[in-house]
Amino acid sequence: MPARQDLRNVAIIAHVDHGKTTLVDALLRQSGTFSAHEEVTDRVMDSMDQERERGITILAKNAAIRYQAEGVGEVKINLVDTPGHADFGGEVERGLTMVDGVVLLVDSSEGPLPQTRFVLRKALEASLPVILVINKVDRPDARISEVVDEVYQLFIDLDANEDQIEFPIVYTNARAGQASLEQGVDGTDLKPLLDLLVSAVPAPQYTEGHGLQALVTNLDASAYVGRLALCRVHNGTIKKGQTVAWCRHESGDVERVRVVELYITEGMNRVAAAEAAPGDIIALAGFPEITIGDTIADVNDPKPLPPVSVDEPALGMTIGINTSPLAGKSGNKLTARQISDRLQAELVGNVSIRVLETERPDTWEVQGRGELQLGVLVETMRREGFELTVGKPKVVTQEVNGKVHEPIERMAIDVPEDYLGTVTQLMALRKGRMEQMINHGTGWVRLEYLVPARGLIGFRTEFMTETRGSGIMHSVFERYEPWQGDIKTRASGSLVADRSGKTASFAIMRMQERGGLFVGPGEEVYEGMIVGSNARADDLDVNAVREKKQTNIRSANADDMVNIVPAMRLSLDQALEFIRPDECVEVTPESVRLRKVLLTANDRVKASRNAAKAGD
Repeated sequence: MPARQDLRNVAIIAHVDHGKTTLVDALLRQSGTFSAHEEVTDRVMDSMDQERERGITILAKNAAIRYQAEGVGEVKINLVDTPGHADFGGEVERGLTMVDGVVLLVDSSEGPLPQTRFVLRKALEASLPVILVINKVDRPDARISEVVDEVYQLFIDLDANEDQIEFPIVYTNARAGQASLEQGVDGTDLKPLLDLLVSAVPAPQYTEGHGLQALVTNLDASAYVGRLALCRVHNGTIKKGQTVAWCRHESGDVERVRVVELYITEGMNRVAAAEAAPGDIIALAGFPEITIGDTIADVNDPKPLPPVSVDEPALGMTIGINTSPLAGKSGNKLTARQISDRLQAELVGNVSIRVLETERPDTWEVQGRGELQLGVLVETMRREGFELTVGKPKVVTQEVNGKVHEPIERMAIDVPEDYLGTVTQLMALRKGRMEQMINHGTGWVRLEYLVPARGLIGFRTEFMTETRGSGIMHSVFERYEPWQGDIKTRASGSLVADRSGKTASFAIMRMQERGGLFVGPGEEVYEGMIVGSNARADDLDVNAVREKKQTNIRSANADDMVNIVPAMRLSLDQALEFIRPDECVEVTPESVRLRKVLLTANDRVKASRNAAKAGD
């Protein structure tokens, strides 16, 4: 088949925080993409606020560099920066459909982790050639040879064929912009990696004389031309102003549509183009209702391409209108219609999300890959001015041969040896099965577990507390297994306000003896709001607004100084981890509050009695 030797399409895949975006930064700098006077921030590809705050890539993005390769001439390299977290696997799967090869980035000390396994499995399933990049070779705890052996073992575990296992290896320090083909030899720039991208990644192939075929793999929006369809041209050519066939994958309908605008990527920017050829990654305007998976084809011979397939959701939670007494005080998007429209808009550009109806017209069940993905969606809506009530995340079960099956996660934990017993005990409570334990002799131990996904809901905060912030944990969906039985994940109860009003210092002073508090003096609370965690397992109703009674009698020790412990301010992610099934989170642009689903004490007592009767 003919191929375009002047073009390479490459995805960079890796585990979280192994240096993908930093490597892309260095490639963009050294290729002359930025002007000499241009000020460039670190991690330039992470453009979303949450990406910069969390230090992760959430949306797959592409950039283009031009490189003078020896014997080939100028080659345009399209780089697709994919997320490293499995919760955003839908972005990874779509990104891999646009490329002809991948760069697998692995930390020289941490080695391959669960998310590495996840993204590599997707690349091998797509039969893409792999270039292994061992990054951060300057780390004092680097163990390069062992990591390379671990990667080879991972390829074997994932049933890679002989051609895929014979991958080239590059050793890089992405932050310093250095690459070398020899272990232990410092490079001067990234030229060895760029040369390898040109030689090891195949040029885009196409069928000569075939009509236009371009698969829509992502969506974007422009303030000037509306919705943009991001696609890769597989066959044929496309021009601005051309009439094409729009093949909808859901209904099977075919419409004639004119291409209003055509863009290609140069550096970090989209630039208008008159024409695009096979292999080009383009953005098209003129399709107001186009969705991911649709095909742009030849108007005279419309042949749709197979749509993108993604893994099914493993976790779900309810999202509804804010029903608390403080609703409407900080947000401007409060109605069920507005929330419904926003969730439907999310479905358009996020194929790994599901939105299901519930018994209530103002509440929906949103399903996704994991807590992080769902938390990012809620945080995004919060910043857009929505007020929401969010329920506790729960796993999505499946029925297999009449038995309930639940998702199982593969978890890798790195902890100092001192905390080995603590972590083992924590995982045993969550029905984790240890698969492997490795001690590298550095004072750290790596544990690999298979554990039910519901056992990990709320685990991260407890894990960080028990390991004094020194532990590192990562997990990825492995498979479905039969229901593992009851798992008790939270030992503490809740301190629940029994009346509305503003909290008083006197009440706070008395309550802090019972456990940790989430509110300070002078804050608005309401009946049913959770104001703290109880040291005991049961919930406790408390009067958070009680003030000290004033008298005209003085005594020497009446007003001893009592320190008020600062309140624990839970983030949205921490709040979702903390709550129990009978609790929920009130999310507004200004605050995150925890509350009971049933606000009044009488309603909660009736519900517990009814549940007990139903159990009998």
